[in-house]
Amino acid sequence: MKFITRQTNIWHTENGEDGPFVTLTPRPHSLLNLHQWRAVRSLWPSSMPVAVALDNDTDVADIASDLDRVAMLALSFPKWVDGRAYTQARLLRARYRYQGEIWATGEVLVDMIPMLARTGFTAAILRADQNLDNAQRALSYFPEYYQGDVSSPLPLFRRTEAPVP
Repeated sequence: MKFITRQTNIWHTENGEDGPFVTLTPRPHSLLNLHQWRAVRSLWPSSMPVAVALDNDTDVADIASDLDRVAMLALSFPKWVDGRAYTQARLLRARYRYQGEIWATGEVLVDMIPMLARTGFTAAILRADQNLDNAQRALSYFPEYYQGDVSSPLPLFRRTEAPVP
């Protein structure tokens, strides 16, 4: 898992003084909201990287047909106690086989890092008061989980069984 800072973030939102632009000119590494993406997807060059930010109440099936064109999805945690983005990431990986990057944004705390990794997130933008060293250390707390997850779907007892002859 990567940790993104303002300095390392290559994606830029398309906003004006009054909020998101309604009409857009395609630019590499644009981070669009779902409404913006729907407005420009037919015009967006397939070779130009684009990212889409999804609210945590968005059904990921709404973007499933476009996943092969989207380089990164930013999933939102508006409150750290609202875990719907975990489900979105899991569905994107397991059901829709999305191979691009999935970023956690919003109220992302160090305590969430292991579950973010297990559900398919590839990067996180930590809340400003969170410590990067602690977040990196959190990834090593549990080297193995009993339950399966997106990177290792079998439960532990099935991963360690001897092969059946």
